[in-house]
Amino acid sequence: MGTKLKVAIEVGRHDSVGIDLVAMCVNDLVVQGAEPLFFLDYYATGRLEVAAGEAIVAGIAEGCRQAGCALIGGETAEMPGLYAGADYDLAGFAVGAVERDAVVTGADVVPGDLLLGIASSGLHSNGYSLVRKVVDTLGLDYDAPAPFDPERTLGAALLEPTRIYVRPCLQALATGGVKALAHITGGGFPENLPRVLPDGLAAHLPGIDWPVPAVFRWLSAAGGIPAAEMLRTFNCGIGMVLVVSPDSLEQITGILEQAGEQAFAIGRIEDREAGGPAVRIENLERSWPS
Repeated sequence: MGTKLKVAIEVGRHDSVGIDLVAMCVNDLVVQGAEPLFFLDYYATGRLEVAAGEAIVAGIAEGCRQAGCALIGGETAEMPGLYAGADYDLAGFAVGAVERDAVVTGADVVPGDLLLGIASSGLHSNGYSLVRKVVDTLGLDYDAPAPFDPERTLGAALLEPTRIYVRPCLQALATGGVKALAHITGGGFPENLPRVLPDGLAAHLPGIDWPVPAVFRWLSAAGGIPAAEMLRTFNCGIGMVLVVSPDSLEQITGILEQAGEQAFAIGRIEDREAGGPAVRIENLERSWPS
């Protein structure tokens, strides 16, 4: 699950990391056009704390409910020689199904197709080693109000769970206008978008043309993190990108918004210049919000 768990352990809040665990699996399934069927988890700890364990499993069950899949089992292990005290780690996997001729490969993506980004709920589950470094360097308290969201504690704001995109993406896929999907996790746009593009094509973004959530703006300013590094480490407000045909943009945007998602046209597909990057973002520093 990564070092987001260190924040959960320090704060003593364990009810949302189970959602993160499910989200990271099922969001990776739906980009292939697959509908998640079931999920299994693995919970390892130095000392089993019943209340924490109940909260974790409740979060996993909630994540499965959001994804429309079944939690059919799991494994719990106490390993005091490996984990200190009540420290724990989580792992899991999901199995999904898709008809062979409906697998989304991105093979039919062509220049002129559009990039449609779906808003994230925040940091999701990546970059927490850097986040914790910024918090430690500034000497902040997880129980104090968040500098970017005074209505919540810093710990609660940083533990906002990963958004699960399964249902709206499956609805969008049913239109036939979605050619590829990229789950924006660690590595951001530069590493995740190229995975779904055919050779010789590139994603062109004219700039940061979507609302960047306050947590990312704060991290960049407080941690002195350049925009390029932010885009390589975090989702920066876009948790899923759909590559769609131009004549399907309006319909798919409407489907996503009706499902409660915020969708933004963020760029287009173009021919890749010889030796050029697979993701080209113009005016990055100038368009990054201050």
